[in-house]
Amino acid sequence: MSSEYAIEARGLSKHFGTLKAVDGLDLRVPRGQIYGFLGPNGSGKSTTIRMLCGLLTPTEGTANVLGTEIPGKARSLRPKIGYMTQKFSLFGDMTVVENLQFISEIYSYPRPNRKQRIEDLLVRYDLTAQRRQMAGTMSGGQKQRLALASSVLHKPDHLLLDEPTSAVDPQSRRDFWAILFRLAEGGTTILVSTHYMDEAERCHRLAILDRGVKVADGTPQHLQATTGMHVVEVIADDPYAAQAAIGQLAEVASVTQLGVRLRVLIPERHADPVQLVESAVAGMGATVTLSSATLEDVFVAVTMDPVERAA
Repeated sequence: MSSEYAIEARGLSKHFGTLKAVDGLDLRVPRGQIYGFLGPNGSGKSTTIRMLCGLLTPTEGTANVLGTEIPGKARSLRPKIGYMTQKFSLFGDMTVVENLQFISEIYSYPRPNRKQRIEDLLVRYDLTAQRRQMAGTMSGGQKQRLALASSVLHKPDHLLLDEPTSAVDPQSRRDFWAILFRLAEGGTTILVSTHYMDEAERCHRLAILDRGVKVADGTPQHLQATTGMHVVEVIADDPYAAQAAIGQLAEVASVTQLGVRLRVLIPERHADPVQLVESAVAGMGATVTLSSATLEDVFVAVTMDPVERAA
């Protein structure tokens, strides 16, 4: 394994009976970066993370995490990684401090340093006021910060986070990502799954998964520049009528309404996408312009049915 990468996987697959939850995944996660998994529910994000943690045995393929072969030597990997599940998994009937003390026991954190480490985490993750509060009574954002503090207590080199912000408000999500950036700047490699486009845009690199298959991989900027689609934006007096008219064009791969605007995806082989759309909405008082691809446009383009993509 190259020292440049925290994770290298080749042909990683997981089957549950006839279901291919993950199918032939190749993956390289650079050290010290935030690498995102973007995909809908059922795309294989959680299954992949659980395999990389050593919690699930792959059906096929190999993986190397921090120089450790998975699944053969998974037990020796666990002190080096932190894992945060999608669902809050700490003890609701224990206080914040009691949960952190319990985690320190699990990881055999040096006893002379435990108290100071826990105090540092309470301050860093803004949990000082909740130190004696039962974890089960805290808000979603507070539970999230406690779960992350527990994941990093033993100072792992690598964090694997499974949709960690799925149950919190936008401000808590923003605060959480500020913490992740500080961890990455300190050298921690972070693999995080999400279905939020704004979170995916914050990643240094990301992979888009669809039905167990990696369909795109790169920096957000690279993916947006290589969609293979023209993106046309339409503002019309009657967006519903305009959407119906544009949807009749055989060349159109996708048309979506966003408020008063329409986003139209047309394969790049069509030379004049603006004229094509203008012809469909003539007489509707519509303004048609060429636009830049967003990450949502990328996601729609790479996860659509191949027949639609080839329109």
